[in-house]
Amino acid sequence: MSRAPSLREGFTTGSAATAAAVAALRFLLRGERAAEVVVMPPPRAEIQTPLRIPVAACASGPAPDVRDCPACAAILPGSAAHACVIKDGGDDPDATHKAEIRATAILLSGTEAPGDAVLLEASPLPLFLAGGPGIGRVTLPGLPVPVGQPAVNPAPRAQLCAALRDALASASLPSGVAGLLIVLSVPEGRAIAAHTFNPRLGIVDGISILGTQGTVRPFSHAAWQASIAQGVAVAEATACPGLGMSTGRRSERLLMARYPDWPARAFVQVADFAAFSLQHAGRSSLPLLVWGCFFGKAVKLAQGHASTHARDAVLDMARLADLATACGVAHDGALRSCVTAAHALELLLAAGAPGRRVVAAVAREAAAAAARFAGRSVRVHIFADDGSELASA
Repeated sequence: MSRAPSLREGFTTGSAATAAAVAALRFLLRGERAAEVVVMPPPRAEIQTPLRIPVAACASGPAPDVRDCPACAAILPGSAAHACVIKDGGDDPDATHKAEIRATAILLSGTEAPGDAVLLEASPLPLFLAGGPGIGRVTLPGLPVPVGQPAVNPAPRAQLCAALRDALASASLPSGVAGLLIVLSVPEGRAIAAHTFNPRLGIVDGISILGTQGTVRPFSHAAWQASIAQGVAVAEATACPGLGMSTGRRSERLLMARYPDWPARAFVQVADFAAFSLQHAGRSSLPLLVWGCFFGKAVKLAQGHASTHARDAVLDMARLADLATACGVAHDGALRSCVTAAHALELLLAAGAPGRRVVAAVAREAAAAAARFAGRSVRVHIFADDGSELASA
């Protein structure tokens, strides 16, 4: 039997930005046009293996898209350089895969923050960061970055600082240099961000620079869970009237229609992470927790599965059949032999009122299981493929 090929890891936008900044600084200080730079993952990453990241381009002066940024208002000749790295998501590409991540390095003659830049580190040399075009800006509380600052998360900021310190330690600075400014930009950042959750999280004008580990592991559970936690935090920090959790885009749209007065940021797609998302939501101060899904996921939740993924949770058709019998459905064992939840639902709906009672019972059991995970009550809505609501509890 042949062994399936291993999936290729990529690197995060944080690693891409860090590599571009290091390449720009080296070109500025040494005239070295690197084809590749080696950077370490963020300081708190679990695995501290050097990352070799290709550099697409290096050139003198600021990147063309940042020349009008407030932080770049007074650049002296010869004091700036920029570099570009193409983000590589490996075998789990996301919206930022193949995005051009640019960094402009600018030597400063003063120690005051230029324009809208923020201070990352005060010593030994003040390091400043600014977000150029395509880098998101935080406008809502609840995120790990203060409102008004560029959406560069704490781990990539620490990764950037560490890499720049190393690069500066092995270089000679021109006389009169009192600080270093890094301006990040992503030419297609605004367009890319439209395909992410950034607008819902109150991150405007571009993408976020992310990555706690520095690398992108294909189909990473940690990345999904971090996204869920962030969504819950924003909903809580902005005093949403509740939290609407769904297992995918379709169920989320239906849940949004069920709660039309709730803002978009009150809804979080939790995929198959039932226990994780419900436990996280249960610890929040949000007054109402709501779960929306289709019948198959509802049955798995009702049967107490912590994950509703097909790999982790097998539908117990015998248990569903017993429930159907208790509700008065005459199925002659047909339910027990169903392979899919869709087929089971078809049989139940064909049974009329007794079958509807089974679906309602599933909703009640799912709500009870959700409440056990959350530690408090959860309202459950089960949807049909045609968009109608089959049951709620």
